[in-house]
Amino acid sequence: MNAVGHKFFDFLYKYGTLITILLLIAVFGASTDNFLNGANIVTILRSISIVTIIAIGLTVSLAVGGFDLSIGSTASLANAIVISMFVWYGQSTGIGIAVAIVFCLVVGLVNAFLVINFKIQDMLMTLATMFVFQGIALTYTRGATISENMILPSGDYATGEIPDAFGAIGKVPWIIIIMLIVVLAVHLFLTYTKHGRYMYMIGGNPEAAKLSGIAVGKYRLAAYLISALFAGVGGIVLGARVMNAEVNAGAPYLMDAVAAAFIGYSVFGAGKPNAFGTFAGAVLIGILSNGLIMLSVPYYAMDIVKGSVLAVALAITYYKRTH
Repeated sequence: MNAVGHKFFDFLYKYGTLITILLLIAVFGASTDNFLNGANIVTILRSISIVTIIAIGLTVSLAVGGFDLSIGSTASLANAIVISMFVWYGQSTGIGIAVAIVFCLVVGLVNAFLVINFKIQDMLMTLATMFVFQGIALTYTRGATISENMILPSGDYATGEIPDAFGAIGKVPWIIIIMLIVVLAVHLFLTYTKHGRYMYMIGGNPEAAKLSGIAVGKYRLAAYLISALFAGVGGIVLGARVMNAEVNAGAPYLMDAVAAAFIGYSVFGAGKPNAFGTFAGAVLIGILSNGLIMLSVPYYAMDIVKGSVLAVALAITYYKRTH
């Protein structure tokens, strides 16, 4: 590749995602009447809120060179626990959320313990734990949807109610505000704190980081705790949005979260996991999904588009790394 080609590729690498977002906005805006309406923009932001929160947690695990595939199952578990706290046990909003988060942090501890102590590749170990936690969530719910007035195994009806205060979390503007706070907080943490820089150092070269005196094990533990925490927050917000806990509700968010995180590698030429890049990746996926729905593209074709976008993002990222 000549000098001009290198410059052009570098430009596409840095700004390709943002250019693609602008092109999609222009195309869908010209093709449909309502795409650029304020209400539809809010709809897109609301639709990407949960996947962005979950993807931000994945971004932190990627920063230390990990790969947490159990985030979808963790979100499902949090969703089931928080709704059951209200419907089955009549607990308050604070208690329900706290219990769900505690269980998710236990998930993070289990992942970190297995990955760090047995030195098994992160992706393989979390693939295994993904099925374990998915099974735990299914066992806990007995494979049924948890909702108000549901029939319990005893034959009685559940008497607990989901608090209105909890439901407000899943509505505009709170669902969008929570997403933006998570993105900003993790951006500041990874970019401007020594702990964030240490995580990037570990992800870049763990041996060199260890020789520099960085406690690699502790930071990898922290990364998996943060990943599980945000997966749990995503599952809790999902529960607030739909006001029930469906079977494996968090599983569909795994693919979108992975796509958003890897698309984000190239935003502004970062070349590494970063919160703003992940948010841009989620926005790209959200615009694609929303625009294709408006153009009446069948829902079963959506994964073709998402998979293609992820493949292109991975190709660009790894080509850049090797050239």
